[in-house]
Amino acid sequence: MADATDRIARPWGARVPYGRHETWPARVDTYLADGVEPGAVQRWVQSASILHSDGDAMDIAVADGRMVGVRGRDVDRVNRGRLGPKDLFGWQANASRDRLTRPLVRRSGRLVETDWDTAMDLVAARSRELLDSRGPGSIGFYTSGQLFLEEYYTLTVLARAGIGTNHLDGNTRLCTATAAEALKETFGCDGQPGSYDDFDHADVVALFGHNIAETQPVQWMRLLDRLEGADPPRLLCVDPRPTRVAEHAAVHLAPRSGTNVALLNALLHETIRHERIDRDFIAAHTVGFEELAARVADCTPKWAAEICDVPAARIEEAAELVGTADALVSTVLQGVYQSHQATAAVQVNNLHLIRGMLGRPGAGLLQMNGQPTAQNTRECGANGDLPGFRNWQNDAHVADLARVWNVEPETVPHFAPPTHAMQIFRYAEQGSLRMLWISGTNPAVSMPELPRMRSILSQERLFTVVQDLYLTETAQLADVVLPAATWGEKTGALTNADRTVHLSCKAVEPPGEARPDLDIFLDYARRMDFRDKDGGPLITWDDPESAFEAWKRCSAGRPCDYTGLSYAKLRDTSGIQWPCDDRAPEGTARLYTDGIGWAGPDMCESYGKDLETGASQEVVEYRSLNPDGRAMLKAAAYLPPHEEPDEEYPFQLTTGRTLYHFHTRTKTGRAPQLNDAAPDVWVEVSAADAERLGLGEGDLVEVTSRRGRLRGRLRVSGIRTGLLFVPFHYGYWDTDGGSGPGPGTPGRAANETTITDWDPASKQPLFKTATAALTLVERGDGRPSPAPTTTASAPVAAGSVPPTAGGPAARTTQQEPTEFPHGHEEGAR
Repeated sequence: MADATDRIARPWGARVPYGRHETWPARVDTYLADGVEPGAVQRWVQSASILHSDGDAMDIAVADGRMVGVRGRDVDRVNRGRLGPKDLFGWQANASRDRLTRPLVRRSGRLVETDWDTAMDLVAARSRELLDSRGPGSIGFYTSGQLFLEEYYTLTVLARAGIGTNHLDGNTRLCTATAAEALKETFGCDGQPGSYDDFDHADVVALFGHNIAETQPVQWMRLLDRLEGADPPRLLCVDPRPTRVAEHAAVHLAPRSGTNVALLNALLHETIRHERIDRDFIAAHTVGFEELAARVADCTPKWAAEICDVPAARIEEAAELVGTADALVSTVLQGVYQSHQATAAVQVNNLHLIRGMLGRPGAGLLQMNGQPTAQNTRECGANGDLPGFRNWQNDAHVADLARVWNVEPETVPHFAPPTHAMQIFRYAEQGSLRMLWISGTNPAVSMPELPRMRSILSQERLFTVVQDLYLTETAQLADVVLPAATWGEKTGALTNADRTVHLSCKAVEPPGEARPDLDIFLDYARRMDFRDKDGGPLITWDDPESAFEAWKRCSAGRPCDYTGLSYAKLRDTSGIQWPCDDRAPEGTARLYTDGIGWAGPDMCESYGKDLETGASQEVVEYRSLNPDGRAMLKAAAYLPPHEEPDEEYPFQLTTGRTLYHFHTRTKTGRAPQLNDAAPDVWVEVSAADAERLGLGEGDLVEVTSRRGRLRGRLRVSGIRTGLLFVPFHYGYWDTDGGSGPGPGTPGRAANETTITDWDPASKQPLFKTATAALTLVERGDGRPSPAPTTTASAPVAAGSVPPTAGGPAARTTQQEPTEFPHGHEEGAR
């Protein structure tokens, strides 16, 4: 039977309990626009979500040439038909009246409409001028985690082999660069070891800095269903906020920001001290255990308790939980990645390795992604690495890539580490980089220290191209703005956080003259007349499917091998996990089921880095430490954050996401149900701190750091004492300020206050370890803050503010199919 549910008020929907080792039952979630009956839908078009990293498979409902709704795909291994609030409602932003429909160019200080030829000729002419006068290092590209695989790969080829620049990175640098780096440091190569199916088999699930209920809500539905079934898992939650995960956890640790390494070292200490380790696995598959054991020998729970400000007894309970698990799944996300010593994520890898928790059902390690296609950014080389997880320091890897592209090896920049995003903007600030092409991302809101970022993007000497759906804060500062088509308006492949590849098919036409990102990149390549070493076109493909086939050739024989996949196969089934090749034609559920496959000195993607300095190691050093290609147990000492609270700035400040929004709200802020659920910025503070400062719910407060300030309404929540939380989604596109604070527009963006600092190894910015002061601007008028009550932002006093609800406009249907079409343990297909 279908059941109508308000999915704003009940964002995770109804429960369908199931027991350990059973298959997750299907539940099909559907939302159709008001007034559209199921019979009016003319076509259902296969797709998957691009508003988080889960990769929820869905079908797009089409009637009269327009999108009218979505439903989950019950045949898909990732979501079994379920959809989260952003999946259900976010598609409505495609039809927003303020979509860009024609190119814009800056004339006399103003952006004015023009035609495509004029805009692209201007971009190509500026590119040639800079190549002639300043060389390839004067041009940089900054892309997204929301395009499709084919688009990233095309961008990588034109940037690396066409322009010849080393300056290419994605906004994945801000959210999951540490996931990739942690995997490379441990396994020599990127690639998620575990699978979402491991949630079905685990008896303990540990979530480190991962608010899965809000960032991957469908996998939280999976855990909720298991928690209500037979033999439920026990949860460990490490998070300073009272998340929904924390509410269900057997152990909840809320450490001081920037102390993850201390906490993890204590967990390792206890695991080793109590001999809860698999010595046979350690001997057969790892190197570095003796150094790790020595490093954590003095990292007792009592020592960590003083640093982390959590009881030693609770750390001991957590260590026992993970140390005695029969099948442990660990997930890691921004609470670790965006903190001081982000590569603490490596210590979670270490925990799994010393326990032998790898490569079997329920023993899953998930270094999670934050964006829908972040995995493709990394695979295709648009995040700074070389495509196919090749090693820029390995001449044989560079030569192999040059063979695929039919260029000389010296054409591929590999004279230094690829330039990371923070350094790209630094080069723009200094003036050596004179052209920056930004596609599908909004750094004028998402990057740290926004006053500095606006200053960089506003420079007259910097020629900025922005490719987007809307006139974002960043687009308003650009010299050329190119209107892009988005999900549902174009075709392409996308890969989620557990290596599941989906095909998203075009359902409707894009508005006006908007073009798919792939078409824009191909147009640019033609105008630049990029050539291979034989004088033929460098880029030989001309549509998404031929681009996918070109990528397959690049991936052949690499860890992320796609050669067994095709558009036809993906249309025929649903999500399939790579590697998918002749040896695994139906995909691969888990990596490292029979040893560590890609850590050998001649095969690895990286020779590793010094975790404290970020210095790249050389092949000679790597070969001497790891000649047999085993997993590396890399030890790390705790170091205090660079910025600590003091009398002037007594609070720690952390930023993050909320369930109903994605990134800078360019899509979710234009979906009525989502925007109404969290319409404006807020500031969270603990009840103890609010009482001490004489502040109350709904007061207008100002958060000030050494870099800037913002204002928002106060939410008194269950957050740990001494910590402030501000969601980072809110910018200025829907205010009078437009691209930033104006005379009548106070600061609203969280990143007005954050610090320009990054992890030395992953180069990921630190959004969770700034310090700040909190002051009252004006008393509230009795209305609560705009923070939702359904999430970690709930008020500390239950029932003290009206509950968040969507009403009739947020009603969706939930239906359980009579028979689930997949068999037991469908890890690959």
